[in-house]
Amino acid sequence: MGAGGEPSPRHGADTDVLARLRTATAVEHEQVEYTLGLMDPQLGRDRLVAVLTRLHTFWTAAEAGLNAWARRSPGDAGTVAWSRRRRAHLFAEDLRALGAEPDAGARPELPAVEDTDQALGRLYVLEGSTLGGTFIARHLATLPALGPDVRLGAFSPYGAETGAMWHAYRRVTRERVAAGGDADRVVAAARATFTALAAWCTPVGAPA
Repeated sequence: MGAGGEPSPRHGADTDVLARLRTATAVEHEQVEYTLGLMDPQLGRDRLVAVLTRLHTFWTAAEAGLNAWARRSPGDAGTVAWSRRRRAHLFAEDLRALGAEPDAGARPELPAVEDTDQALGRLYVLEGSTLGGTFIARHLATLPALGPDVRLGAFSPYGAETGAMWHAYRRVTRERVAAGGDADRVVAAARATFTALAAWCTPVGAPA
């Protein structure tokens, strides 16, 4: 579910921000994938609804911070195509497709997004999830518990453009750091986001 799968960076791991991001968040990435258990061949509708509910509330909170940043830094938000990358509404639509209503209650508490470096760190987690999401979407389509009439969209929001959207994120992030952005702040924001996601999803529990 988490960020990963990008080609090996052409720069050394000590200088390339994408390599640093991947290494620094590896443990949290693995924890989130295990906790969600979305590739479980026995995944049932009730558990999927529980997982989608947690993801919807998390994305809602994460995107609120990014929306506030985008209002302050519209140029940077446009450069990374933030308006195309929102997904909370897709999780809500998927829940309704499964006969459930999105939870309008509690939201996780996430750090404020103070600048573009922190925005790119948060986006590493949100956008990276689309890579594994393509495999999750294919797996979910095979589950008999969902039935042929259910089509979920949040895990693979870009379809054939998934690779291009991820490449664009990587390019913007590398260019930001090359132009004087703070790679440490990018990495710290990604770790904080992943840690919050892992903690928020823990109540769902790993599949039996």
